[in-house]
Amino acid sequence: MGTAIQELTPVSTGRTHATRNALGYQFLGVLIAVVLWQLIDMTLITNLQFRQGFSPANTARKLVMFFAKGSFTHHALPSLRRVGIGLFFAVLTGIPLGVLVGYFTRFHQITNTVFQFIRMTSPLAWMPIAVILFGVGDQPVCFLLTVAAVWPIVINTAHGVRSVNPLWIKVVRMLGGRDSDVLRRAIIPAVIPDMLTGLRIALGTCWIVLVPAEMLGVSSGLGYYILDTRDRFDYGELMAVILVIGFLGFVSDSILAMAQRKWSWQTSQQGGYWFGV
Repeated sequence: MGTAIQELTPVSTGRTHATRNALGYQFLGVLIAVVLWQLIDMTLITNLQFRQGFSPANTARKLVMFFAKGSFTHHALPSLRRVGIGLFFAVLTGIPLGVLVGYFTRFHQITNTVFQFIRMTSPLAWMPIAVILFGVGDQPVCFLLTVAAVWPIVINTAHGVRSVNPLWIKVVRMLGGRDSDVLRRAIIPAVIPDMLTGLRIALGTCWIVLVPAEMLGVSSGLGYYILDTRDRFDYGELMAVILVIGFLGFVSDSILAMAQRKWSWQTSQQGGYWFGV
């Protein structure tokens, strides 16, 4: 037992050291970004009012005020809710479509042209249609987010299904499994990493589309607030809102990345998937 502890200690210490190094490099990257921001503000912005408004110091002050006066609750939470709803419906639609596209060749052939045509159309081009269908408010925003997020999920899920080892499917069928068992025991467990990859890409797309989408007749949200700060010429607050959007996107993506790593680790520890029927 003592020998085992002695053998494990260097590994644990090495991982801790690597984690500290990674955090140190991340902090260094943020510091470099702030310094570049300050240099750009001092050298490229000639208007004194703009320079003072966009400066990191003024942005930090406005960021504190953003939280102090309750703007985070009033604007960030509605945006998070809309992103969550958009992703929920994108997953609800995209995963079944991805499985069908990846598993059934005929279905892929029938739908490929239409899907590619719609996928290549900017989600923002659907704005007038969203207003016609849903009016103004949360519904058209969630619709646009769903349209933007569904295709990365469909594509990555389909890719995962096509990459499933045919031997796994044969094993399930040899054990008496039906199509539902093949789906449940072989395909779904194998494509979860691809699904999570698609979900991460969809999440990033949602945050990109969110800002213009929230300019669509809503009275709260980070996108709406950016438009409001622009109209008030409050550039420090505008930069503060941009930082909040980036931070929320970073945190939400990090959560999905952790889930992806955890699933990969559990799968490797188990030595693969279980094909019992």
